[in-house]
This record gives sequence, structure tokens and C-alpha cells, in this order.
Amino acid sequence: MTTQNKIKILILDDEKQFTEELSGFFTDSNFEPFEANTVEDGRRILEKFEIDLLILDVRLPGANGLDILKEVKKQFPFMEVVIVSAHGDMDTVIKAMRLGAFDYLRKPFRFIDIQIVIERTQRYLQLQRKLKQMEETNSLISKALEDKIERQFIGVSPQILEVFEQAVLAANYPDTNVLITGESGTGKENIARIIHYSSNRKEHLLCAVNSNAITESLLESEFFGHKKGSFTGAISDKIGFFEVCNQGTLFLDEIADMPLNLQAKILRATEEKVITRVGDTLPVRTDFRIISATNKDIEKRVEKKKFRLDLLHRLNTIHIHIPALRERPEDIKPLLIHYVSVYSTKFNKPNLSISPDIFDALIKYDFPGNVRELRNMTERAIMLCKGSRLVLADFQLKPQKAEVIATNNEIVDLKSLEANMIRKALQNYNYNQQATADVLGIHRDALSRKLKKYNINININKSDG
Repeated sequence: MTTQNKIKILILDDEKQFTEELSGFFTDSNFEPFEANTVEDGRRILEKFEIDLLILDVRLPGANGLDILKEVKKQFPFMEVVIVSAHGDMDTVIKAMRLGAFDYLRKPFRFIDIQIVIERTQRYLQLQRKLKQMEETNSLISKALEDKIERQFIGVSPQILEVFEQAVLAANYPDTNVLITGESGTGKENIARIIHYSSNRKEHLLCAVNSNAITESLLESEFFGHKKGSFTGAISDKIGFFEVCNQGTLFLDEIADMPLNLQAKILRATEEKVITRVGDTLPVRTDFRIISATNKDIEKRVEKKKFRLDLLHRLNTIHIHIPALRERPEDIKPLLIHYVSVYSTKFNKPNLSISPDIFDALIKYDFPGNVRELRNMTERAIMLCKGSRLVLADFQLKPQKAEVIATNNEIVDLKSLEANMIRKALQNYNYNQQATADVLGIHRDALSRKLKKYNINININKSDG
């Protein structure tokens, strides 16, 4: 058994001979022991190592073992604690158990006694570890990061793995701006949160702003702040988003819908990291990173003069595109299993099984609302479910946009059909990739991936727009 997989045991007792003897026994029994003869040493070890089991003397110099037990269970709720004492009484035992102790041993005890306690505890710890592994199955982020971003990120497809790798890369460059694109419901804010909380800006604020949810008259004040009396209703000084996010991250959702008159000011603030509040002349320096997101074709907005090209260049130093769920059907099953687990617990319907035909139907569904639609669909299905098994009737699937029907007993080769459709569209639009993507109803990045997938060579003599 490797050191990493050994049960880590901390012995906190003021008797050095006792800790040494017990430590020797644990080493011979293939555990990893740590010794501490003072509370301060014990705390240092607990902070440095992930201890599985604490053996705690109830009487320590200058401290009450029960107080230490209470402190440990609050800070490390999943750590098991065994109380030991040469002066135990029933009241102490009862208090220790109420405070979360796993067991109680009275000194002197035989090594076989502690061995029995450890074996019972080890079995419990192994069950806890298996449960933790199950929770993290198909999750691309750790449980600790999930807790920080208050979301999970599930997926197994190559496309979503690539998105995750790009997010990790972006996190390593905390001063670099990031543009996240993708259809509504694909999880753009999830990626923004992963980037922020994986970077060295994680101890500071992540401020999420919907760029089209603020009235145009208040936009400048919201972003830059204002001085008291600078306009009607400015009854006090106010700091804006740029100052609030000092040393943190400003997440601008729906960036493509930002009014043009604000875009120039956003560009300048992004370049200089200096802002001036409305009604003030004093410049304020602030250090922030911008992560922006949109479900629109922002390059098309630039062509139509609705979005500044220079601002786009400033925002998309790193560009992450999240493919639609229908483009990565491998993720549907793990996502469904995850949401069934979440909502069956929430609605007190444990042990729900899933009919296999549900997976088949969902893989064929085009999911216009993407992952968000699957989540809402699953929540509704579990509320509607009347038995212990989810059936297809519980899922109210919307009619598909179109269906390909095989005739004359021929099997339609969907890959060939898609490749031929792309080739035909390219020809019809003179090999202009943007126009082709628009007519096919997909993002240009998605078209580029499909060209590579089907080995479709673009005629370089044709316009690429």
C-alpha cells in the first residue's frame, strides 16, 4: 500500500512514551502515524496533513480534550476521533460521543483494543472514500472547486475535455482577458467561475454583470461609479463594477449587446486600468480581469458596426467556445445520471432507476436549450414520476425541428449526410465560411471543427469572408 493510500493517524497525547509506542504499533500495522505531545503541535499537523483518524487524550496540559474534540469536528467534520483517558467516567464518555467521537478507550488498553477500533473506523473511512469517488464520477473539477463555484461540471466528451483544458490554461494567466462563446444554456458562466476560482485572483471578488440587463441611462454609473450630486438621484458616492472587482474578475455576460457608446469607455478602462467616476475628475487605478461571454455571433455584430473590433481584440486574447450539447451527445448520459441523483434527493425520491429508452430518446433530441434544458427537463420528470422508475413519458420532449427518414429499407449514414450538406452549403455560398455557418445554424468555430472532422478542404481561391 502506498503512503498516499495509507490511513493517516494523529496521536495527540502529552505522554511521549505512549505516543511513541502507539506510533510504532501503527507503523508495523501499515498505517501512517503522526505524533504530537502538545495542542500546538497537533494543530500544525492537522493543518499540514489530511488526517483520517485522531487519537485524542481527554486531559491535556492547558487544554480540555473535549474542547479540542469540538474544535476538530467543526474544522474537519469527516475526521474520525477516538478519545482515550486514564481517568474516564461515564459523563465524559457521553459528552465525547455527543460531540462526535467515534469511540472511547480507557488507559491502559491493549493494542488489540485499538486495532479493533481502527478496523471499524477504517471500514467506515473506505466507505466514505467510495462515496466521494462516486460523487466525483464524470466531474471534471474537484469537490473543493465545486463548492467554491457552487456548481458542478460534468462531461466525458473530447469537446468538453478540451474546453476544460482551455479554462485551466486561462486560469494560469490571471491578467489575460477571456471571451467565452456558446449557445444559451451551454454553461458559459460555469467556465468563467472555474477560471476565476482556479486562478490567483480567487481570494477576491468575481462580479457577474448582465450587459443588457442594466438600463442605458445607468450603465456608465454602474461600471464607473459616481460622485454624490453628479446627476438626479445620485444621493451618495458610489463605486462601480471596475472598482468593486479590484484584484478580482469582472464577468460580462451578453457582452455583444453592450451599447456602442459604452464600448469605447470599456475599452479604455480595460487598456489603462484607470477609471474616473461620473461627476469626478480624480482618476482611480484598479486591477481587474475581464471574462466576457455571449451567445451571439460577435464577429457578425462587428461587421454590422454594432460592436467595436478593437474592443473584441482586447477581450478575446483567449477564446473558449463551448459546443452545443447536440454536438457532444456522449455527455448526455452522465449529465442525466447526475441530475437524477440531485433531484431525486431533493424531492425525496431515492433509488430512482432510469429506463434505457430515455437515453436513446435524449441522444436523438437536438436540445435547443442545451445543458440547462436537460437539467430542467430532468427536474420536471422526477416531479412527474409516480413510481420508482423514470420512464420516457415523464420527459416532455419538444417536437424536433426536422427528422431524417430512411426509405426503401436503406440505412441513412448521418455522417455522410452531414458532410455532404456542408459541402453543398459551401458551394452555394462561394466557400464563405461565415455565410455557410449561418445557413447551417451553427457557430463558425463549430463549422471549422466539422471541416477538419470530415477532411473537407476549402478552395483557397474562393472568398473566405
